[in-house]
Amino acid sequence: MTKQTQLEIKEWFDKTYESHGELYLRPIAAYRVFLTMLQVEKNRSILDVACGLGRIIAVSNEFGLKPTGIDISDIAVQKAKAKYQKADIRVGNAEDLPYVDGTFDYVTCLGSLERMLDRNKALQEMKRVLTDTGKICLMVRNSESWFWKFIQRPFGFVNKRGHQDAMNLDEWSSLFRESGFNIIKIYKDQWPLMKWKRYLSLGTWNGYFRIHKGWIPLRYAYEFVFILEKKQ
Repeated sequence: MTKQTQLEIKEWFDKTYESHGELYLRPIAAYRVFLTMLQVEKNRSILDVACGLGRIIAVSNEFGLKPTGIDISDIAVQKAKAKYQKADIRVGNAEDLPYVDGTFDYVTCLGSLERMLDRNKALQEMKRVLTDTGKICLMVRNSESWFWKFIQRPFGFVNKRGHQDAMNLDEWSSLFRESGFNIIKIYKDQWPLMKWKRYLSLGTWNGYFRIHKGWIPLRYAYEFVFILEKKQ
């Protein structure tokens, strides 16, 4: 891919965060479950790659973590820094992270890896800045979900300007293993089920910290959440 293509992606995210802002993302509370999946411990360091408006930064503070964020969008970083002034949040490229080896105990990258031009390089960078005993949480889109397979792709709703992409469970699993990771656990994205539970409870439901199974088989989930560790 060319630098111009990457610039186009950056411009799309800048415009999206400028025009839609908070409406572009799920609510902050829905991000708590990712740290539950990671089984985080207090006073550890965490890097959120493609941090957007700082959702993981916000919940990291609730869990007693030391958060850092990086995003390709100037607008997203500007908004996140204004809200979370004590956190280290900067503009940068996931394929060339500006941190020394083994800096972070945890790394998250949620709903963004499939949008990156060189996902192999991005994975190597995330692995490089992770401690030897650290863990990574990745949420990635599933090409075998009914929405992607029967609506988004057939009807042309795939966002090419934002480099939207997807792979199936086996393809993602193979990519992560080939990139030097062990797969600790794979979960279904929790947000679709959370929305239903919140709706049916008339807004009183508050199970954002818990992991819920749901009825859809893992292979057909809308998105996958992988918990990974380095191969030793």
